[in-house]
Amino acid sequence: MNPLYALLWDRPRAWAILLLAVLVSVLFIGVLSQLLTPGGAAALVILDYQGTPPPNYPFLYPFTIQNLTHLLLFLGLGEVFRRWRAAAHERALLAQGLLPEEYSVVLQSHDLPPIRARVAPLHDGERGFLPGLIDLCILQFLASRSVDQTVSVLNSSLELLMHRVDLRYNLLRYLTWAIPTVGFIGTVIGISLALAMIDPSAGVQPLGEIALALGVSFYTTLVALVESAILVFFMNLVQVREELAVNDAGHYTLTNLINRLYAGG
Repeated sequence: MNPLYALLWDRPRAWAILLLAVLVSVLFIGVLSQLLTPGGAAALVILDYQGTPPPNYPFLYPFTIQNLTHLLLFLGLGEVFRRWRAAAHERALLAQGLLPEEYSVVLQSHDLPPIRARVAPLHDGERGFLPGLIDLCILQFLASRSVDQTVSVLNSSLELLMHRVDLRYNLLRYLTWAIPTVGFIGTVIGISLALAMIDPSAGVQPLGEIALALGVSFYTTLVALVESAILVFFMNLVQVREELAVNDAGHYTLTNLINRLYAGG
């Protein structure tokens, strides 16, 4: 298997997706910087790319609040991609026919070791919800010869898997909080900068520069809120898909393994 394919598609590594997200965000900012006119409305809103920055402006382009939120957005989308690939892998396992699906099949104790040998290489601590459930249920049944205890183990395992899936979204939840927070920080900085331009002793105030600073301050929040909403949307789509994979794995195991077990064999 191509190592690059494995790193970025088959089983995306966190560090590889992080590096790719940074590169894509830099490319995104660079392309927009070339396409948009410095000081134009679009450049100010999206990039805070000013032709002539206000006096004492704290940000030197491209190190602006908007570009920081762009970076955080692409980091979040990279993590969404990792979770989407994980969910796709789990869905693919459901289609592999790991258990007999014929209506008439009944499983006895001597039928289970070959099934366990087939599913054991397909799961580890990170991936393989379905093979892991099958393996665990077979072990429990072979040890106890009790269908009830096997069902109890299945239910407990599903709860733990759901909790594990939920924990995997902590980074995304943090990013959806961090993006608008960074935007609000930009707003505070912009308002402070505008207030610093006011000179009570001066007869004429630089209203144009003050208005520009205030406008930029609110643009940071606008961009951050939009990008946070985009990230929350995709995060929820992928989380639902991954949780459905857990539910479907539990249903498949219950239907094609536990309901076919014959304790008297």
